[in-house]
Amino acid sequence: MINTNFIQPKYFLTWILILLMRVGVFIPFRLQVFIGKMIGKLIYPIMSELRKIAYSNISHCFPEKKQLQVAILVKQHFEAIGISLFETANAYYASDKKIKKILTIKNEQYFTEALTKEGGIILLCSHFMPLMLGSRALLIKHTIANIYRPQNNQLFDQVMVKGYIKNGAVMIKNTDTRSIMKAINNSLPIWYAPDQDLGRNNSIFAPLFGIEAATATATARLAKNKNTRVIPYSFFRTNHGYEMSFDRPLKNYPSGNATKDAIRTNQILEKQILKNPEQYLWIHRRFKTRPEGKENFYSEN
Repeated sequence: MINTNFIQPKYFLTWILILLMRVGVFIPFRLQVFIGKMIGKLIYPIMSELRKIAYSNISHCFPEKKQLQVAILVKQHFEAIGISLFETANAYYASDKKIKKILTIKNEQYFTEALTKEGGIILLCSHFMPLMLGSRALLIKHTIANIYRPQNNQLFDQVMVKGYIKNGAVMIKNTDTRSIMKAINNSLPIWYAPDQDLGRNNSIFAPLFGIEAATATATARLAKNKNTRVIPYSFFRTNHGYEMSFDRPLKNYPSGNATKDAIRTNQILEKQILKNPEQYLWIHRRFKTRPEGKENFYSEN
């Protein structure tokens, strides 16, 4: 049933986008990628503010890259943003059959073995453009709790939540710590991406690509529960589809030292980002919160 509040002019473009997403899931993977890249090329010159943020992030994280190399990577990132429109559509509306057809899974035994034992499971991942599809792909075989940030667009937020719930997800807002802890205590796996700047009060500084970055401490706090295992999890687009990969559960994590745990978390995220840097979410102001006296990376944005 349609919420009458959404039948307003301000949501017309959102309804058009939803219609395009529903149609887009029927387009074959390779054609989705081709069209998505074209969309990325079109929006690249328009989204100047986001382009500046991406350029700043990449140039600071990869100081060894020349200006032209950074510019190329930024353009590739915008192509990935264009493709992500189809990936999001697939996450909400594609059939399990379609997703399985383009999915390769590596080292799944680390996850399935953890599921046979008592205790919580945290799938530690980064914000990559196909991440929405990655969480949906997990639901084909497993019940997962998605920790999500509500969208500013209420209609799109409702579509997202309903899309995941329909496919078996338990949706938990990122501010609902009690429900997150309850899921972990009940051995319900959660996927958690701690690689965003949450501000000085919710973070400690730890190096990310050599830059002191405000790093969320919540990962280690959530993992304090008895028998909770943290498994690095990644989901990337390849030339033939998507690769879902799991690593061994972390040992001695959390260590009891918040800085040491934050450093380790960032090292894991760095490793994931380096595999497919163009697919990472570079348009986020990852280094907005800076240590006292350090330069503002986005002062001109």
